[in-house]
Amino acid sequence: MSEHERIISLLEAKQNVFLTGGAGTGKTTLTRRLIEHYVGEGKKIAKLASTGMAATLIGGQTLHSFLDLGIADSIEELERQGRLEIKKKIKKLIVSMDLIIIDEISMVSAPLFEMIRLRLLQSDFKGALLTVGDFLQLPPVVRGYSEIYFAFESESWQRFDFKTVTLEINYRSSDSDFVKVLDRVRFAEVGEDEHFYLHHLIKPVGEDLSQYTYLYGKNYSASRHNEAQLAFLGSDELRYEAQVLKHDNKTTDKEIERFLSDARIEAQLRLKVGAPVLFTRNAWNYFNGERGQIVRLSEGIVYVEKSDGTVVKLERASMSKTQWKEKTVDGKKEMVEEAKFSVHQYPIALAFAITIHKSQGMSIEDLIIETTEIFAPSQFYVALSRATSPHRLILKQPLTDWCNLAFVNPKALRFVRSHLNGE
Repeated sequence: MSEHERIISLLEAKQNVFLTGGAGTGKTTLTRRLIEHYVGEGKKIAKLASTGMAATLIGGQTLHSFLDLGIADSIEELERQGRLEIKKKIKKLIVSMDLIIIDEISMVSAPLFEMIRLRLLQSDFKGALLTVGDFLQLPPVVRGYSEIYFAFESESWQRFDFKTVTLEINYRSSDSDFVKVLDRVRFAEVGEDEHFYLHHLIKPVGEDLSQYTYLYGKNYSASRHNEAQLAFLGSDELRYEAQVLKHDNKTTDKEIERFLSDARIEAQLRLKVGAPVLFTRNAWNYFNGERGQIVRLSEGIVYVEKSDGTVVKLERASMSKTQWKEKTVDGKKEMVEEAKFSVHQYPIALAFAITIHKSQGMSIEDLIIETTEIFAPSQFYVALSRATSPHRLILKQPLTDWCNLAFVNPKALRFVRSHLNGE
């Protein structure tokens, strides 16, 4: 039985599932296949994540929006804000779902996970819950808390009684030695062999950086790098505004602006012939993180040449912010998912530089990692695992030893290890 079939079998038996595995093991691909299966069966699915960016990657919405949590970070805050009692329409929405998916579960805090269970209990939810992610990647970010509390530390995690399905094959890289080093970095096991291997990835960087994408830890550094490199190109600059189509007159400009940022869509795409770009979506003829170069531009036309010489005539991609509404279908009232607004923009971004956070879900072929901006647990692993090959990867000289860069949260490490050992 394949992992896909096993998960469907568990979910249809109303068994909650935790789908995990390291970077590049196909968690997102498998999740999309599960969504397609449920949609094909005519079942209702809520596709959720704690951050807007993670939610847009699976075509869903944030936990706070779907569960009507306002800006609360805990049940206590929910009560203070007068949102403890569930609204009738939210209860009706939740109970109508056959499956609730929470992606990037590592970024969901324990207090937020308690709120999730509260809402499901209040709604008498009878479906299944699928959590997806790797606790040895990006951790939760919670306002006002110095200590990190992961979802698995909550009492609710135990109550959901998850069956764990672990994906182990790395599809992003075919280099077995590199995959082994990645695995060691993921578990913060950087010894002499790994130190030697990583040190040999420090290579001289020539003057022509157009082939590479710089990976930074900070937004400011990535933006500054992109601006400088674009200005360096002599060709004329063309600007392409994102086209927004509102389907709901209550939609605000601030809501659209937030969605654009979360979905990695440029409100105004600034391009020049010769500029390197990254595709930010998957399609039949390109993948998320694949690199290309602008070869022709005119009003409404963008041509990108990929590294294999194939030229892609880009069409604007459409992404929608959805909401659930009660509608009458065949004489019965049902919860129906519909678009609140749609955004149409070319699915590319300048490839001179990108942040580690925004590289989430990408496979990048030619990569330079600015190691001096690694500051968070598991951040080095996330950056390193974007690479498809060590031969097309350059590490900048770090300010410390490799073992100090490859640090992880000890609680997350214990949890992942215990699940590897089948406990």
